[in-house]
Amino acid sequence: MDYLWTPWRYAYVSGARKPEGCIFCHAPKLPDAQAGIVYRGSQCYVILNAFPYTSGHVMIVPLQHVNELQKLERAAAHEIMDVCLRMEKVLRQVYRPDGINLGMNIGQAAGAGVADHIHVHLLPRWSADTNFMTTTAETRVLPEALETTYLRLREKLA
Repeated sequence: MDYLWTPWRYAYVSGARKPEGCIFCHAPKLPDAQAGIVYRGSQCYVILNAFPYTSGHVMIVPLQHVNELQKLERAAAHEIMDVCLRMEKVLRQVYRPDGINLGMNIGQAAGAGVADHIHVHLLPRWSADTNFMTTTAETRVLPEALETTYLRLREKLA
């Protein structure tokens, strides 16, 4: 039997890194590198997904703590869309994907991992990026460490 070691996931499965309260309200209080924030706007920020579907998986998060899109202030909604446009361009330049997934899961029933604070997922996709590990073992194998993703995106956004 082969083993795939992923010691960095221990914090996730044990809940060791989970802050009190809302993770998306807590993240902007930390230094950018520690939180994985690659961009800060006046109404929102861009943060790496700590457990990404693909390399380059980011989330655009409003500073306003709301659980429904309709509750979001108009200025924040406009800035989020502007940042989505910018991040699509950056992800295409950095990763050269065949496509981009952009979406929101609003509410737990819709698949939101953090249901109390809306956020937009943006991630590069490649043709045939589903592989043996994903299909049969429900395991993702990412070719890039989060630290590398952080540096690459941060440099492009500077």
